[in-house]
Amino acid sequence: MGAFRFEPAQLPPEAEKLRAEVRAFLAETMPGIPAHIRAGTWSRSDEDFSRRLAAKGWVGMAWSKTYGGHERSFLERYVVLEELLAAGAPVGAHWIADRQSAPLILKFGTEAQKQAIVPKIAKGELFFCIGMSEPDSGSDLAATRAKAERHGEGWRLNGTKLWTSGAHRAHYMIGLFRTSTESKHGGLTQFLIDMKTPGITVRPIADLTGHKHFNEVSFVDVELPADAVIGGEGQGWAQVTAELAYERSGPERFLSSLRLVHELIGRVGTNPGAREAAALGRLTAHLVTLRRMSLSVAGMLARGEDPALEASLVKDVGAVFEQEIPGIVQELIDVEPTLDRADDFARVLAELTMITPSFSLRGGTREVLRGIIARGLGLR
Repeated sequence: MGAFRFEPAQLPPEAEKLRAEVRAFLAETMPGIPAHIRAGTWSRSDEDFSRRLAAKGWVGMAWSKTYGGHERSFLERYVVLEELLAAGAPVGAHWIADRQSAPLILKFGTEAQKQAIVPKIAKGELFFCIGMSEPDSGSDLAATRAKAERHGEGWRLNGTKLWTSGAHRAHYMIGLFRTSTESKHGGLTQFLIDMKTPGITVRPIADLTGHKHFNEVSFVDVELPADAVIGGEGQGWAQVTAELAYERSGPERFLSSLRLVHELIGRVGTNPGAREAAALGRLTAHLVTLRRMSLSVAGMLARGEDPALEASLVKDVGAVFEQEIPGIVQELIDVEPTLDRADDFARVLAELTMITPSFSLRGGTREVLRGIIARGLGLR
């Protein structure tokens, strides 16, 4: 039977020094932003903020300077991410490109793709979305039905992608399409897609709060050149599996509901009752454990290892943790959650009560993740 590898990862001194720099930057650039806005953090976007962050060298931190990166460590990058999330910074514009699109291109892309795309991401000029999930298939990527067929010297795309975060503001998509029906996994290929290409239609989907973060993206006879393929034809499954390790293991998988914990601490004060103290102690213990697990995965990524199994566990356990927080808070504090009140506590509680159900969908449904974990452990 396989085993999880969560070796301890220690933050280097330079990372802790960087933490102070990031906090000073956030104090300067985010004064007066209300708590209910901060609660949205990486699902909210501010293109100017992303460019300012890039100017500080905090986008593309671990990439080679050849492609506009800064050659800093994965653990230094980790510190920047957790400070941004803890502060509720509006990082949604550049988040996907920085987290996984550029690393995927750097690992599997052609030299021309690297030179054309990655430096602009590092400058906060290009934003990405991910075309994976589809209607009726969800997180079962092997069930991808959107097709890419050879057309002349290039490709023609048809199909629909669903729950595509940020597609309405993205300049590019990395999309997974079926190029062969002969093999379920071997017939998938990834494409670099300019979102201005004729035949692409983006339809925003409002969530319960009214925000339009998710999208449906349809492709009707979308023509791409031959060099739009990322990696090799038929290699999409292996590539997307590697990509998901970046998506599933970061601090966003357990810090998305942190603002509500901050509000709870502010409400109960420095002398909480027994129930409040027990709940806060339990939440803190879970948070510390998840952070250690996530840091360990960051260390594995830095060493070039494949932590797909461990990343899936972080994402699954993290989603459970985050989804429990609104219910725990409501049991402790008798406040009606609503977006219509001036009370920050009630608004943050309402915001997260409505959006946390999606946390077990984005990045892979709970059922799919637990299937991956079971296979990794030799249980199926």
